[in-house]
Amino acid sequence: MYLEKKKKVVAIVGSYRKGKVTDAAVEAVLEGARKYGAETHTIHLMDQHLEFCKNCRECAQTPGPERGKCQQHDDLESILTEIEAADAVVLGTAVNYGSVTAVFRKFMERLTGFSYWPWGETMPKMRKPRTRKAVLVASSGMPGFFIPLFTDVASTLRWTAKLLGAKPIGHLWVGRSAWQPACRLTEKQVQHARHIGAKLLA
Repeated sequence: MYLEKKKKVVAIVGSYRKGKVTDAAVEAVLEGARKYGAETHTIHLMDQHLEFCKNCRECAQTPGPERGKCQQHDDLESILTEIEAADAVVLGTAVNYGSVTAVFRKFMERLTGFSYWPWGETMPKMRKPRTRKAVLVASSGMPGFFIPLFTDVASTLRWTAKLLGAKPIGHLWVGRSAWQPACRLTEKQVQHARHIGAKLLA
């Protein structure tokens, strides 16, 4: 009997504190995906060995549709291999000083190999069209609706999704996360997160 392959959703979390509000928001999105049969996996960037990008651009020199491989030996290749095998991604970060966390930015800057940028060219070109879906998640001490208005977090997450060949189909901006020691998602936020998580499989 033919068994349909489960869809896979991979979450990339750039929060410094496990089990807090960013984690909870990402997990709620994944719950929505699992409810409809998805297999999910969360990668906490703080647990990974990731070097800084050296701006050598070696990964962007080889032409063709396949991403260029970074010459550094760390955990990047295993992370990207898992993302490429997934049907959707969830990108989550806290807001620090008006931007994504440093560990998330470090990850994003290592994605140059998804573009073709030979020497002499002014701008890079994307190697592949977007083939997977993405949900963007961010938490901040400011009210949630301020995040796309007064920070670069939304645009940075969208750019990261684009590099990973993903098209955002929803977002969750969680605000006032620093107003109390143990911030919790509201029931409305949990339901919204699960709803957009389910949309990843539509």
